[in-house]
This record gives sequence, C-alpha cells and structure tokens, in this order.
Amino acid sequence: MAQAIKVGIFAAVVLAVVGFFILKIEDLRLFQPKGRRVDALFDSVAGLDDKAAVRVAGVRVGKVDGVKLEGRRARVTLLLEQPVALTEGSRAVIASTGLLGDKYVELVPGPSGGPELAADSVLEGETPVSLDQAIARFDKIGANIEQITGSLTGSGGPENTISRLLSNLEQVSAEVRDLIATNREAVSGTVRNFESASGTLARELPRLADRMESVLAEIGGLVADNKGNVAASLENIKHITEELQPAIADLKTISGRLAAGEGTIGKLLTSDEAHNQLVATLDTIKGGVNSLKDTLGAAQRIKLDYAMEGYYLPDRDKSQAGLALDIDTSSDWLYRVGVYDPADLVTRTKVQEVTETLPDGTVQHRRLETLSEEDRLRISALLGKRLGRNWTVRTGLIENKFGIQVDYPLLSDRLQLSFEAFDFSRPRNLDPHLRLIGRWQIHPNLYLMGGYDDPLVSDRNAFLLGAGIRWNDDDLKYVLGSAPKL
Repeated sequence: MAQAIKVGIFAAVVLAVVGFFILKIEDLRLFQPKGRRVDALFDSVAGLDDKAAVRVAGVRVGKVDGVKLEGRRARVTLLLEQPVALTEGSRAVIASTGLLGDKYVELVPGPSGGPELAADSVLEGETPVSLDQAIARFDKIGANIEQITGSLTGSGGPENTISRLLSNLEQVSAEVRDLIATNREAVSGTVRNFESASGTLARELPRLADRMESVLAEIGGLVADNKGNVAASLENIKHITEELQPAIADLKTISGRLAAGEGTIGKLLTSDEAHNQLVATLDTIKGGVNSLKDTLGAAQRIKLDYAMEGYYLPDRDKSQAGLALDIDTSSDWLYRVGVYDPADLVTRTKVQEVTETLPDGTVQHRRLETLSEEDRLRISALLGKRLGRNWTVRTGLIENKFGIQVDYPLLSDRLQLSFEAFDFSRPRNLDPHLRLIGRWQIHPNLYLMGGYDDPLVSDRNAFLLGAGIRWNDDDLKYVLGSAPKL
C-alpha cells in the first residue's frame, strides 16, 4: 500500500476518534440548539457585541446570540448555557467589567418564589449612563465654571452681572450728586425746618421730661414685678453676645486678609494675575477632559486575546509549546506576537576560511561551511488583515522566519482552520515548512488541536495532537477584580 494512502487512512481515523470524543465529552447536538433562549429589549446597546457574556451575580451563564433592531429599540437574544431560575420581574442590565472592560448583559432575577417566567416572555432591558454622556456632563460643568470666572474677571460683556452692578452703582452716585445740586434750595429749607423743630422741642422738653418720668416709673414697677424674668433674659443676651464676639473677631480678621489680598480668594479678588491663572487652569482642565475622552474611547476599542498551547508529534516523538498575544483594534487590521519552544533545533550555518601550505610551498585557501543545531526560543510577529466576513490573512515572522498564515472559521467559530507556510530558504535545499492545524473550541477558554506538520519533507512530516487555553482581557480584568484587596 502506498505511503500517501497510509497517511490518509491514519489521518481520517485520528480525526474521527477526536471528533467522537469531542461529541461525547461536550454532549454536543450538531442539529439542535443548546441551552435556553430569552429575549430582552433595550433602548440602546452601544458597545455590546454579539457573543458577549451573559452573567448572573457576576457568574457567566451564557452569551449573546444575536442583536437586531425592532422598531426603535434593540432586541437581544440571550443563550443561557446553564439553568437559571427566572421569575416574573426579572430584568436585564448592560454592564461592564471595570472602567475599560468590555460590556456584557447582567441578568437580575425576579423575587424568589414568584411565578416562573413564561417561555415567550421578553425581558425589559436597562442601559446605564454611557461614558460619552458622563463626559458631556463634565463638559457642561467646565463651561459653567468658565462662565463664573468670566464674571469674576469682568469679561462677560454686557450680560456680566458684576460689571452691570458696578455700572449701576456709578450711575446711582452720579444721580444722587445731581439731585443734591439741583435741589440745593430745598435742602436749605429742610435745614430751616429742622431748626424750627428743635426750638419747638426745647419749649416742649420740660413737659416731655415729666411725661417720660411718669413712663419710667411705670416701667420700673413693671420691671420690679418681672425682675426674675428680665434678669434671665439679660443673662441670655449676655451669653449670646459673648459667643458672637469670637465669630465677629474671626470675620473681621478674614475680611482684613481678603482686603490685603491674602489667600486664594483674596488673590482672586485683588490680583489680575490670579484671575488669568484660574482661567488658564480651567482651559487646561477642559482640554484634559477632551483628551481623556479620546484616550478612553480608543482604549475601549482594543481587545487582547492570550493563548498558551502545546502539541505532540507522535511520529517524531517531539513536542512544541508556545504563548501568543492577539491584538484586535476593532478594525480590519490584526496583530499577533508570540514566543515558542520549537520541536526542531535551530539550524545555523558556520563559514570558515582555511589557509593551508602544501609541501611544494604553495598556499591554498579553502572555504568550509558547517551546519550546527541549537535549541533556542523562536519569535513570531504577524500583521493580519480581515478579508470579507471569514477569511483572515497574516504575514510576517513565523518562528523567526518569514511566512504567511491563512485562517478560516467553521461551525459558528467553534472550529478554526489555519494554514501556515514559512522558512522558504531552508538548509540542504529543503522545501518550505508547511503546517495545517485545526482548533476545536470545547469551552470558551479551552480548545483541542489536530493537524499535519511539514508534509513536503518525507523524514519530517508528522501528525500533531495537542490542546490550548485561551483567555482575553475581559477574563483577566474579572479575575483581578475578584482578587482580595490588600
């Protein structure tokens, strides 16, 4: 039987066995949806992506399985992979894991013991205040502060309150001065009337004194009858005045320091330089708020995926392991960096110039090339581009050599096929290094690997079997947020 037929039969058997164990372990039903689906209506789902996590009390119980527009609201389908008791009154809330975390749907179950939610019920969704709305409020606060400082510095134009008040005071003083100048004779008449009134008072003063004495006698009798109450009232007044004296003294000190231009408020009232500095500071704060808004918006669009995997080559009794980081900027461009402990040793070519003297005295120069193998880590650095909805093409360094990689997902992203071609100038005129790998996602964070390595080189080609673990920045922030604080 030909070698190619043996290889094909072995590959088919291995893939069938791996598929059988995957179906048994995962209890997968390929033609029937798994879990319970619940719909929720939201006014806005900005920032919520398909396949986002669904949590109850912070624990992941499912994922978002579709987002569509229904009228002016968004209908989100939630696929619950774990049993969750939902009663009437349950609701869905869009939340995020920390300031920079991705958004997810938090299910808030209804009252315990209540009637169970009907199968076709639609949950009412709540959307929290977004970061853009919060920053817009900060902008309004900054504008109000800027308006206040403009009033203090007198730069508010004709609508400036303080400037208008000073102008009114100046106008009133001018009108009073004009009024006195215009009514000088009337003022003189008023003085004469006052002199006449004082003469009348002098004549009537003895009678008024007698009357006053009579009134004082009556007041004296009244005071004597209520001496105890009057004494208590006077004592209270004395106590109040004593308590007010320190406050009056402090107020006097503060007003003196303000008039002298001491302290921040004093400088604001008396120093133009302080006013200008305050205005400049508020402008800086406003610019910082805008920069923070742009920075946080860009940071929220970046997604980080980490992967640690390893596989075994049974035919060659060798293994390879590595750690990779995928950076997704929410655009069509992708970035990947990784470090690997390879299955094969690194081949290096060493060139030496040898000079020999022959018996006849002639000198001969020779060039010797020797190959050596070293065990060292290899680096991958790839730039990727999405082509269409499914295809992804990457190019760059693959294990220290230039190469290309093509990825294609299947079965709703549960199966990922990858083809790699690199090391096009191998020693000993070997063909380029090719590798075909399939990754089956058995869990959101775990996957199995199977494939074929280096098929063009007869003494190196081999099947590979392995596994890997994958996590993203959402998982990392959730773990760090759950860690106890010191």
